[in-house]
Amino acid sequence: MRYSVGEHVEQRDFAFWWSTQGPWVEEPNVRRSGTSGVQRVEHDGRTVYVKRQSGHLFRSLRHPLGRPTVLREGHALSRLDQLEVMAPKPIFYGARKVDGVWQGVLVTKDLNGFQDLDTWYAEGARSLYSRDQHAQLFERLATLLARMHLGRWQHGCMRAKHIFIKVSQSATHPVFELALLDLEKSHGRASVLRAARHDIPQLRRHSPWSDEEWQYFLSHYERELGRAL
Repeated sequence: MRYSVGEHVEQRDFAFWWSTQGPWVEEPNVRRSGTSGVQRVEHDGRTVYVKRQSGHLFRSLRHPLGRPTVLREGHALSRLDQLEVMAPKPIFYGARKVDGVWQGVLVTKDLNGFQDLDTWYAEGARSLYSRDQHAQLFERLATLLARMHLGRWQHGCMRAKHIFIKVSQSATHPVFELALLDLEKSHGRASVLRAARHDIPQLRRHSPWSDEEWQYFLSHYERELGRAL
């Protein structure tokens, strides 16, 4: 199968991914007057995630009548890849209209070994790592978000549950890898400041960190921005 990415794709590719099947990761749900669900699919010896949507649209000044949400999310994932911000890598996204209803597909590579921060904390991460080790997480996150915002890109739904973490062990200390998920509302902004002003306060409202932890993260985030500006 030839992988392709973009809005204008071969319909045979779209039909292939639309018809694949696997266990549900996110059961189909109704929102924004449409349906959306995600399945885990084994393809060519590797795991991919296939999001299928019907009538699931976003609206903007450019698209007042609505466009398939997967197109915006797929474009966002491609942009983060360009900015070297870790997120699921898209291998296909596209849309078609059937009987007047938009259908959309987004296929991404598996982020093997990652879990969301809310689950990570719930499973006892605070007791597993020292304060200094935990601080490394905030430094990594500060670098990740600063890189995205310096690219004038906004996540749009910045919550701890949309930040995924993977921990490996070096010879002397744990190594934290971070990735961003759920980019349905992600889009470019006219300036670094506009991207930051949306995401950073939103993350503060939806994160489990103490005031001290938040200030530590914020100091490193501002430092990363300052180095590049």
